[in-house]
Amino acid sequence: MSEVFVDLYKHHLWANLALLDACEPLVDEALDARATGTYGTVRDTLVHLLAAEGRYLAAMTGGDTPADALKEGAYPDIAELKRHARAGGERLIGLAKNVTSNKIISVERGGQQYEIPISIFFSQAISHGTEHRTHICTALTQYGVEPPNLDVWQYLRSGPAGRRP
Repeated sequence: MSEVFVDLYKHHLWANLALLDACEPLVDEALDARATGTYGTVRDTLVHLLAAEGRYLAAMTGGDTPADALKEGAYPDIAELKRHARAGGERLIGLAKNVTSNKIISVERGGQQYEIPISIFFSQAISHGTEHRTHICTALTQYGVEPPNLDVWQYLRSGPAGRRP
């Protein structure tokens, strides 16, 4: 994949880690905040975002879901979520750098078989991540916490030294 597109996944990782940094000092009440029209509580949405990313990566690489995969409904601490975010984000970046074709991936879900181009998983990772980071920022705002600015321009302003990926 072109280096132009790899930066999408670098931003994705940066935004996930920046959001987790912002959530780290929050009290339980803030992590349990929710906003109408969003996925759920801040903590449930964080787990969902990263658990789904792990499932996309397993499908993209033809591997099984790792034994330490995040489980929806469980809530590890922020440090563990950061570990998953970094590992998943770095794997996405690596795949984006090395993919050479839009190979078709065979995926079984709910007893049905699907044939899905890898590009759909790449697109879904960005779309899903952006959607749920926005949900979390909305819930935090309604709770009274100023969420971090996670847009691409902020990522650009952070400069090479400020970029984690």
